[in-house]
Amino acid sequence: MPRARIHRRTVLKGLLAGSVVSVALPGLDYFFDPPLTARADCAAFPKRFGIWYWGNGVLPDKFRPTGDGPTYTLSEQLMPLAPVRSKLSVISGTRILTPNTVPHGSGPSGLLAGGDMSSPDGNASSGTFPGPGIDQIIASTIGDETLFPSLEIGVQRSSQSVSFRGPNAMNPPETSPAALFTRLFGASFREPGTMTEPDPRLGLRQSVLDVVHQQAGSLTPRLGVADRIRMEAHLDGIRSIELRIARLQADPPSLAACMRPEMPLEAYPDIEGRPQMNLVSDVMADLLAMALACDQTRVFTVMYSQSVNNVLYGDHSAGHHQLTHDEPGEQPEVNDIVQTIMGSLNGFLSRMDEIVEGDGTLLDHSAVLCTTDVSLGRTHSLEDYPLMLAGSCCGAFRTGIHYQSPGAENACRLSLSILRAMGVLAPSFGQGPSFTTSGLSGVEV
Repeated sequence: MPRARIHRRTVLKGLLAGSVVSVALPGLDYFFDPPLTARADCAAFPKRFGIWYWGNGVLPDKFRPTGDGPTYTLSEQLMPLAPVRSKLSVISGTRILTPNTVPHGSGPSGLLAGGDMSSPDGNASSGTFPGPGIDQIIASTIGDETLFPSLEIGVQRSSQSVSFRGPNAMNPPETSPAALFTRLFGASFREPGTMTEPDPRLGLRQSVLDVVHQQAGSLTPRLGVADRIRMEAHLDGIRSIELRIARLQADPPSLAACMRPEMPLEAYPDIEGRPQMNLVSDVMADLLAMALACDQTRVFTVMYSQSVNNVLYGDHSAGHHQLTHDEPGEQPEVNDIVQTIMGSLNGFLSRMDEIVEGDGTLLDHSAVLCTTDVSLGRTHSLEDYPLMLAGSCCGAFRTGIHYQSPGAENACRLSLSILRAMGVLAPSFGQGPSFTTSGLSGVEV
């Protein structure tokens, strides 16, 4: 006799003070075919996920490392990342399978949302993702555990972002370091362990858990053996939340690395029309890294520079995007700009790696996807898509390697690996030609 079907959106419900409260079920094999695999645990520290994005691509021949595995050699454009090489995986040879209909837009849309960007005028700046990006999928799973479900910041002064909650629902970046400081560390900020009275909301949350906990038992007889084990683990998780709340009521946590950073300058004006990109990036890195250390958020997007940007770097003769199309030959100015951007990325990752958490660092407990909008800027190619993954996400990913795809694999496999490593039990990712049910095993542990 067929068993009664439990929908994956089923919740455990109860009444509290006349109102309905609910807690979602965990992901179960019951919902998915094939079954999914659990990932590594961070012990006392949370996992974090972030995107670090820059516009206008790279020069693939100068970006791609030589050699495979842990003995590879950093390329010319990746050399600024040498200080964090051991915490970084470089991924070469994958491609975006989404149709390349919107130059500079189809790549990030395909990688992060699994489908092509729609744009009324074919322009990335006016386009939209077809659905939520992986950052927002992750935020919807873990974001309610922090003050900010996700943070979006920008180094270039721009309103563009690659963080979308859904179609036409972009999360604009905060580009003012002073405004970001006020939002994160203003008058209402309290360092963990400094509160003298427990937060009154903790009692309500405890009551909600008490109400729904008993409802789970009625589902157990309808589940298979593996799902019963998973349900019990989920209930153990609820019980751990109850214990955490009890500890919070007794004594708020003291995260050793958490402290209020120095207040940045009110503004960082351009110098002769050229923005101070590296300086602003370093300031934003300090603020964001401390927000993560203080567990104010666990999901972030850094928009270093937007797609199709014409930022003037150093003493170069023209803006970045213009040079990718107009500079002749081997494009030495474009090459220098990419190395400058990689220097900023190194500064950001190094800041995360400096923050000690237990036996590891903030970077060890994170997965940071570092990518851009095209491969070769001159042609808008989506082949050999530039991808790097920093941090092991508590042991879920290999680091210190160059993974060379043997057959132009679907880049969305990496997106699916990230979702699963962050606790999203997704059976698949992507639409149409980008659809995949397999992660990128070459970077997984």
